Amino acid sequence: MSTPYTPPIGIRLWPSELRAAKRRLKEGYTFSLLEESSDTFRFTAVVNPERIVPLFKEIATTSMPEEVFLILEYYEAGTQGSNEQPPQPTIYYSPYLPSKEVFSLLDPFWLRLIHDGFVSFGLANNRDGFELFYSEEKILTCFTDNHLRITHLLANHGLPYRTELSAPTDFAHDHLSLLCHPRPQLPVAFSDLSNEELDYLHFGAELIRIFDMYPVEDGLSFFLSRKDQDQIESLLRQHRDFVDYAEEDFGSFLLDWHDFVCECESAFEGDLEEYRMGLKLRDMLQWTVENLPEELGEKIRSILAEDDERFRRLLTDCRKRLDSPHPSTSSSPPFWYHGIVSNQGIVLRRDLIRHGWFKPS
Repeated sequence: MSTPYTPPIGIRLWPSELRAAKRRLKEGYTFSLLEESSDTFRFTAVVNPERIVPLFKEIATTSMPEEVFLILEYYEAGTQGSNEQPPQPTIYYSPYLPSKEVFSLLDPFWLRLIHDGFVSFGLANNRDGFELFYSEEKILTCFTDNHLRITHLLANHGLPYRTELSAPTDFAHDHLSLLCHPRPQLPVAFSDLSNEELDYLHFGAELIRIFDMYPVEDGLSFFLSRKDQDQIESLLRQHRDFVDYAEEDFGSFLLDWHDFVCECESAFEGDLEEYRMGLKLRDMLQWTVENLPEELGEKIRSILAEDDERFRRLLTDCRKRLDSPHPSTSSSPPFWYHGIVSNQGIVLRRDLIRHGWFKPS
């Protein structure tokens, strides 16, 4: 069966593009191995908007972990771009929550999230290497290591596999907010909602409040499969100083190091003990890199590379070493202990003076 695709009202394809292409968009999906992965697949699907909620809910029942976090992307007020760099949405994550609770809280928002052309959303569990995401281009993507289950599920919904999948991004198109449309053109389900409730700035802020979401940077992007996470967990259990890290999502530690570097760039406002905790985190990351199988170790090393270089540039007084409170676990000299960040907050600088870092000339 070949079902024509009609995008949500937030996407308007240029008729001239469709006439020139002499074809209509059709529903379907394709999938392939994720780059640099041997066990995780990326599914891409073009799906009519009325199918999105049933698909999300069935995938939640059959394939989604018991806990997930919500991803929300939208353009905040005042977001501006340039000729070289288009405006970018702000990305928000929620804490991990039970999947059933997430779906219950999302019930009043589904249609607005699906139809607004300036909003993206998704659900993910990094520890299980799972993500389901509906972009502002209104394309559904799924990252999973169980491709047979997802293939079967999509087939049950009447979605055909296509070796060449055409999507809205293949054609010139406009993005429209819900407020761009005259009331009579909106889906009937929106008739009881006020203009404020239809404004993505309003319902986006409401979701952030309900889910206690926090902004994240788009700069650090990586994906660790369930197999990757299992290998790392097994390794960390072998080290008595790092066993407490074992059951956690390793990706969160990479993000923690990224956040630590960002804080040091602006000015580290914690005390010396908190600063050392950041360095100890880097100890754990280094030991993990050095003891993983080479391919996975290099993958982690490449994720760390940019933040490591940024941290190196922050260090001053590098001839001196900030002694680690524990023996080094690294096979090579840890650069993060040589010197101290130049942007020291008042508390850190006070502690450094007390510990004799600054010597009279």
